[in-house]
Amino acid sequence: MELLFLGTGAGVPAKHRNVSSIAVQLLQERGSTWLFDCGEATQHQILHTSIKPRKIEKIFITHLHGDHIFGLPGLLGSRSFQGGESKLTVYGPPGIKAFIETSLAVSQTHVKYPIEIVEITEGTVFEDDTFRVETMLLEHGVPSYGYRIIEKDLPGTLLVQKLKEANVPPGPVYQQLKKGETVQLEDGRVVKGHDFIGSPQKGRILAILGDTRFCPQSITLARNANVLVHESTFAAEDGALAYDYFHSTAAQAAEIAKEANVQKLILTHISSRYQSEHTNILLNDARGIFEHTEVAEDFKCIPVLK
Repeated sequence: MELLFLGTGAGVPAKHRNVSSIAVQLLQERGSTWLFDCGEATQHQILHTSIKPRKIEKIFITHLHGDHIFGLPGLLGSRSFQGGESKLTVYGPPGIKAFIETSLAVSQTHVKYPIEIVEITEGTVFEDDTFRVETMLLEHGVPSYGYRIIEKDLPGTLLVQKLKEANVPPGPVYQQLKKGETVQLEDGRVVKGHDFIGSPQKGRILAILGDTRFCPQSITLARNANVLVHESTFAAEDGALAYDYFHSTAAQAAEIAKEANVQKLILTHISSRYQSEHTNILLNDARGIFEHTEVAEDFKCIPVLK
């Protein structure tokens, strides 16, 4: 699991920061990519990466402001032109269905793959054997959601050395034991799989929050996350401005990370007023509260470690 930032700016595109979009690469976990938000020109940003649009399995929209959705119709159309045939699911606040269907209908864009559109409310919006995605409403000028992506615990590995020490010969029996089955060997011994399986591997937690003021819901979504991605539109000195515009400062994002006991904080949604070296203002604001902070840049790739 790794994060690839496609757009890290706020409001409008800047020379070095496109508007919001984050790819979560799950190539090892499920052979696919999940996208969080799809601002204008996201598909152009993808051209500079190894992401294959046909591998995009799910798109999660935090809210319906243009800098988070205006790239969606183009990407959906291009995915079809580029050979995408598998189902794609789009999750987002009420209104996302009308936006997509109207955009495609008016432009006469006909996609060759099934699109499922899920208008979300708070709670679990997706769950299968490997992941669960939960969401809560944040505090913004329009309904804006944060997402908590939970990787389910992985089964422990087969303790091959222990099997060898017990003189259990390799072969198909190893696969049976790995499944936790009880097996009778040719010499008559009965071997129980759970005696030769290591402890379960704890799954990772990733929190990606939409635009928001400082609010307790952010702490809930980020609780004990391996990585928290939080907006940082303003510096600490502009706290009043952040509140008036329903946004957060870097210092507030750091407070969330500290209170939620996360491992790493990534600041994104950076206002164009903070160019190049001026982003250090945001970084210093945050690191004064929460040391393990980075500022996202377009095309920056960050692994989600355990």
